[in-house]
Amino acid sequence: MPVRFRHIATALCGAILSVAQAHAADPTGNGGPAYGPELQGFDYPWPVGQFTFPSQRQTLTMAYLDVPATHPNGQVAVLLHGKNFCAATWEETIRFLTAHGYRVIAPDQIGFCKSSKPQAYQFSFQQLARNTHDLLVHLGTSKVVMIGHSTGGMLAIRYALMYPQDLAHLVLVDPIGLEDWQQKGVPYRTVDEWYASERGKTAVQIRAYEKRVYYANEWRPDYEKWAQMLAGMYRGEGRDRVAWNSALLYDMIFTQPVVHNLHDLEVPTLLMIGDKDITAIGSDTAPPAIRATLGHYPQLGRTAAAAIPGAKLVEFPQLGHSPQMQDPAAFHAALLEGLGEPAP
Repeated sequence: MPVRFRHIATALCGAILSVAQAHAADPTGNGGPAYGPELQGFDYPWPVGQFTFPSQRQTLTMAYLDVPATHPNGQVAVLLHGKNFCAATWEETIRFLTAHGYRVIAPDQIGFCKSSKPQAYQFSFQQLARNTHDLLVHLGTSKVVMIGHSTGGMLAIRYALMYPQDLAHLVLVDPIGLEDWQQKGVPYRTVDEWYASERGKTAVQIRAYEKRVYYANEWRPDYEKWAQMLAGMYRGEGRDRVAWNSALLYDMIFTQPVVHNLHDLEVPTLLMIGDKDITAIGSDTAPPAIRATLGHYPQLGRTAAAAIPGAKLVEFPQLGHSPQMQDPAAFHAALLEGLGEPAP
């Protein structure tokens, strides 16, 4: 073969190989990194611990961050992530709290992020609360400040109902489950239907949803890392397992609202609400007339605060579902004040 054609053939083979490698790394063709089913390849800002325990006739591993305080004040804050979030998405809050004396523990729940994604698991908020309780016992904590965001807020409420003696304070950041979606007429979606909608989820879809719901139609470059974190699991080889666990978790969230138990809380509670939040699970399949009644967080927050004995309510009029990420300075100042801590 003449040298010129040999060079062309070599370049062509290289191009084909590059395309093949790119497709292997990203079979969705959606662009961006591909991560393993337990977020292998995505680094957290601190070392990740592993808590291995038996549950439902299998051995599971719960990933967690345990970050020491710069100058310890003797208090421990436990941060519980939401459905489309992970322990690492609490990064700015972890840095803030550890700088103000708190030891911070932030787990990834089973089915999420760097934790096990079982093929079969009876997901319930009671089970996740028990898993979290066992982790905290393993880490030697006593009374903690528990801060739950979104789905993590639902879990924090269930934890407070099960283990009130273990909490010094409960902080709920835009918790979902403050309305009973089924009771309001949102159609039930089977796990198989959730699985079908979760398969092949792309960064474009994730970004569009988060912009509209989480960030009040605002998108900043610093949000992109977290959108790619989720999308990367849907690009990786374990994407079907990720989608299946996501489907199981959506069924848990939809069928186990916490609104009916708010009056039973006995722990001092701080409720923090971004008024532009419009999160409502399953609203995309609801008839327009019903959809229009869902996710009105200013009203949901005030109603919830009235139902929780002695609750304090903080509203952020211009923020959405994730005030701790959208305006960390305002959120952290309000958090310290709500916990009775001196301002920074």
